[in-house]
Amino acid sequence: MHNDKIALVTGATRGIGLETARQLAAQGVHTLLAGRDRDKAVKVALELQAEGLPVEAIALDVTDEAGVHAAAREVEQRHGRLDILVNNAGIVRDDFERVPSAQSLQSWRETFDTNLFGMVATTQAFLPLLRKSPAGRIVNLSSALASLTLHTDPGSDIYNLKVPAYDASKTAVNAWTVHLAHELRDTTIKVNAVDPGSVKTDMNAHGELDVATGASGSVRMALLDASGPTGSYTHQGEVLPW
Repeated sequence: MHNDKIALVTGATRGIGLETARQLAAQGVHTLLAGRDRDKAVKVALELQAEGLPVEAIALDVTDEAGVHAAAREVEQRHGRLDILVNNAGIVRDDFERVPSAQSLQSWRETFDTNLFGMVATTQAFLPLLRKSPAGRIVNLSSALASLTLHTDPGSDIYNLKVPAYDASKTAVNAWTVHLAHELRDTTIKVNAVDPGSVKTDMNAHGELDVATGASGSVRMALLDASGPTGSYTHQGEVLPW
């Protein structure tokens, strides 16, 4: 059990984020369940608390920079440090009926605002608290759709699946992961990108994996020991091509 660890999961009121928070808490990690809507976060946290899990709610909208810093101050006051940050919050704004060149610029901006800029803002705000951890872990939710190698391989499963704003935002998440891991390479903080797979969620009606399986990759990377990788891009422990 990991009773001495404190984790924060963004976008944790539903789907993969909620299941990630549940699995971390089930391992004994004191887990901060973060959501844009404080009331919803509290409701979900109370449900998990009723199951005996060490979970508490926190309001955090990754697109609200002031709110992100307020959340970091709140965590500092309550706990003094953070051991695990799971950057799970993400959106899809692409119109699946349109070709890549016909996607609206607004959908591109909204997608990057949450999936990339929100992730960077959250990481920047919480990094001082992660530095206070004896072994900080940052998990960035990516996707197989981030892989340029797979996108350009006619034999790959995603060759004909082009969701340009979402895909490019996750490719950028991978680049952010590599850069941050390099910056922190001489510290005890590990930074990794995880593809949960095609998971059945509200965001992905055609998913193939159950939510528990999808979340397990994030949990595995959140609980890495000192011998684990940093700067990696994996699905279920298997390395994916960039």
